[in-house]
Amino acid sequence: MVPDEARGRLALPAVAVAVVAVSSAAIIIRLADAPAISVAFWRGALGVLFLAPFALARRERFPKGRNLYVAAASGVALGAHFGFWVSSLDYTSVAASVVLVTSAPIFVAALGYVFLGERTSPLSFLGILVALGGTVVIAADDSVGSAALLGNMLALAGAATFAVYVLTGRFSRTGGVGFLGYSIVAYTVGAATLLPVALLSGAELWGYSGETWFWLVMLTLGPQILGHTVFNWALGYVDASIISGVVLVEPVASAVLAWLILSETPGIPTVIGGVVVIFGLFFLLRGYRK
Repeated sequence: MVPDEARGRLALPAVAVAVVAVSSAAIIIRLADAPAISVAFWRGALGVLFLAPFALARRERFPKGRNLYVAAASGVALGAHFGFWVSSLDYTSVAASVVLVTSAPIFVAALGYVFLGERTSPLSFLGILVALGGTVVIAADDSVGSAALLGNMLALAGAATFAVYVLTGRFSRTGGVGFLGYSIVAYTVGAATLLPVALLSGAELWGYSGETWFWLVMLTLGPQILGHTVFNWALGYVDASIISGVVLVEPVASAVLAWLILSETPGIPTVIGGVVVIFGLFFLLRGYRK
């Protein structure tokens, strides 16, 4: 067993690795030669396959009763998030898509206020207004093609459904339910939600090349497990405000990777709007901390 003190020293380097892993998601999705809905389905399905052995070995407690229903609802939202966001990359730039989907805290604040009665500080409210202004600028950027508006709207839908996933998950992580058990239920339901969509749309779920399967596995091991799972582990040793702040690096890192690997240069409106959104999210998260 690794002592807690040693784990604490590893937390910040682990968070840095997780940011790189999460930032690579859009690039890997572009490299995988498979339909968007299929990619979203396999991201959840493979996540279950990879996490299940660890959950069984640790004898994790799985959700039951009310917690099971809540975890299932959370999984539906997660499946919708993956479906919307991955699909957005077919129509808009990596930079625009990632900036817009990272605006999920705006929707978390709005939905939390409406349904949970959570108060928003003046600084957070200012951050929401600033970030919304940035999203409008990005949404109007058609430099990557006439379908960019559709892609940007899909990315925003991905942000909204991710917010629902986060808020729903707050209720499920009670009653001693293990994180791995909760994640497996959410990933399973998310994949099951996307399966009929893939079948009805005629999207192929198999018959891919070895290279495509490689990228699907990398998407699961990297952004899904090495990214988000490490973030959740690090929350036991690092303040949530630090992790929330570090995540704001994701759009910048994704844009740089898209430029280096895909030779994709974002339009000027996306760059300007992205900077505005990041500043707005910074104010929003600072307001939460205060």
